[in-house]
Order: sequence, then structure tokens, then C-alpha cells
Amino acid sequence: MLEDVVNFNEVPIDNKEFIDKCRRELNQNGVVTLHNFLTPETVTELVNEAKSCSGLAYFTNSTHNVYLTPQNESLGSEHIFNRQLSSSKGCITTDQVPQNSKLKELYFSDIFKNFISNVVNEEALYEYADPLSSINVHYAAEGQELNWHFDNSKFAITLLLQAPDSGGNFEYVSDLRNAEQNEMNFTGVESVLSGKTKVNRLDTRPGTLILFRGKNSIHRVTPTEGPRERILVVLAYNSKPGISLSESARMTFFGRLQ
Repeated sequence: MLEDVVNFNEVPIDNKEFIDKCRRELNQNGVVTLHNFLTPETVTELVNEAKSCSGLAYFTNSTHNVYLTPQNESLGSEHIFNRQLSSSKGCITTDQVPQNSKLKELYFSDIFKNFISNVVNEEALYEYADPLSSINVHYAAEGQELNWHFDNSKFAITLLLQAPDSGGNFEYVSDLRNAEQNEMNFTGVESVLSGKTKVNRLDTRPGTLILFRGKNSIHRVTPTEGPRERILVVLAYNSKPGISLSESARMTFFGRLQ
């Protein structure tokens, strides 16, 4: 029963008026934040589940530019396009999430998929063809962070399960580039990375679902502070069936292909 997972009293995801409201908010702001999306009991259960699986996590410490692309040598090493930032986290993959987990109950639910597809204006949503990329649980211990970047995907869905003692804040600047027209806005990116641009910060707490359009909005998660790790779930869909995450991305994020 999805009612045991989702707090329908506060987030009636099967209600047309609520769906329309979320669509308007996403179109206007590029982000929808739904507090108390998960029931308190589900949050507790999923935190315990995530902790029990944390020994399976693959930890990475990587460098990247904000565009998540290879460097362009013709621009020079000091160009903002080539500036390297550090990100680090641990991750477990779809096949490592217990089969009876409420995360899988939510992910494969027709009600949830219908809600997301209507809000993001997709005809249908499909899981990844590979066994790793649909549901990921991320762990960020003290000092770990997800540095500034733009997403390659049209939208991202996250669920915060456990907040750290401090830090771990989601920050973003909306519509900083136009990827569809190949406008990278190097000056704007330089301003963000140098701390000259005012950034937005989302108010997140355990049980919050965030639906975010990050393809043109630069964003990051600040370093975790304190011994309590940040635990976050990423739910990923495709608009077409049979798509796998690239082999290079799977090796980078998960350390394996299958």
C-alpha cells in the first residue's frame, strides 16, 4: 500500500489539482520541494535500511568541470570550462537495495510514476535497462560534497532520508546557461564559482522530495559537517524504454557495469 510510504494527507500525488499545482511550480521555479513526502515511519525504516546496506557502498572521490564533460585543451588550462572541482560520496545501486524496500515500492508505483510524468510533461517514464542506475542511495560523511555542476538529464528526483549535523545544503542558481542553444555562460559560471553570485538554498529535511530541473541551473550540495552522515536517495527514470546509463558513468559512479 503506497499509503504506508507517502503522506497523502500533505502530498496528494493522485489528485489532479495538486499535480497541476506542482507542474506550474516546476515550470516557474525549476524546482518543487515537497516536505513530509514520506511518512515518519517510512523515513525511520529507510534510514535503518540504508545504514544496514552502507557496507556495500562504492566510494568515489572524483574531479570534474561544472559541465561534466572532458576538458577542452583549445581553451587553456585556466579557462572556467576546464576548472576542476572535487566531489566525493558513497553509493549503493538498484540491485543492492532490498527487494522488499519501500524505495522500490515507490519507484515502481504507477501512482508515483503518473505523478512525476504529469509534472515534468513526459508521456511515460521507464526504469534504466541496466541493473544499477534506477535507484541509488548516496552517503556523504564529514567533508564529502557534491560540487557545482549542471545535470545532463532533464530532471532529477531526490529524497532526503537523513540530514547531517550541519552542512549538506542544496544550493543553486536558476537558468544560468542555455544548453539547448549551446550557450555555456562562462562569465556567469565564473561569478558563481568565485562566490560573487547570490545563490538560492533549499529548505530540506528528512522525508522531503525534491524535483529539480538542473540541466540549465547550476547546483551543488555543500560539504557535510559533523559525524552524522547525509543519506539521500536518487530516483532516476527515462522517457524511453531500454536505455542504460553509459558504461563510463557506471564505472565512475558504481565501480562496475553489472
